[in-house]
Amino acid sequence: MRCLREDLWLLELGWSAPLGSNAYLIDDGIDPETGDRTGGDVTLIDTGYRYNRRSLEGELEAAGYAPDDIDRVLLTHYDLDHTWGLDSVSFDCPVYLGERDVALVEGTWDPPITHHKGLFHRAARQLFSLPDDTDLHDVSDEQRIGRFTAYHTPGHNPGHTAYIHDADVAFLGDLLWETDGELTTPFWGDSYDMRQLRESVRNLQHRCPPFDIACIGHGEPITDRGYERLQTLAEEM
Repeated sequence: MRCLREDLWLLELGWSAPLGSNAYLIDDGIDPETGDRTGGDVTLIDTGYRYNRRSLEGELEAAGYAPDDIDRVLLTHYDLDHTWGLDSVSFDCPVYLGERDVALVEGTWDPPITHHKGLFHRAARQLFSLPDDTDLHDVSDEQRIGRFTAYHTPGHNPGHTAYIHDADVAFLGDLLWETDGELTTPFWGDSYDMRQLRESVRNLQHRCPPFDIACIGHGEPITDRGYERLQTLAEEM
């Protein structure tokens, strides 16, 4: 666990690269500048694997929270390193996931069987679906959830969603990774459509408000000038 700001924590889950993954916790009840508690929701973004190098519950405890303190869980997309942790901790709160990935999980949309990731997801949803008691809500583009705005960013997954928080933080999931201090796109073998993914990067840069901190699913979070780095990458595509 690492405190990135008075109200924001990185939960370091998963294993060593390329299996490492990040989850994040943000507490709207804490003033990010002073640390004073003002009252507000606590949100977990992504959950890691069921079996992690460091447990999800342990990372929450290290940040000073218990599962019962969580008011909502936002999932950036349905991949095991972002969703399987729901099997390890019982959350009594709503869980949000992009519309197309909800359809994938629930079997109302079938990914192409001839696509490498589509074939994987057909198997994964049978073997590693979300817990039956998950209070799952699908997320539409530009939907407001508390102090977050959701932006559909397909490519890595059909229902991939980035969440931009009003307090200058972007939770980008696997839309982008971090390599050597810079933002980059995931590799093609872990994505559905790289052309669509690059278009999502450009669209997000045009549509979302500026942010300082970029919280990504893999690698080190970018803790300053996050939007500028997104702009730079989008312009190079």
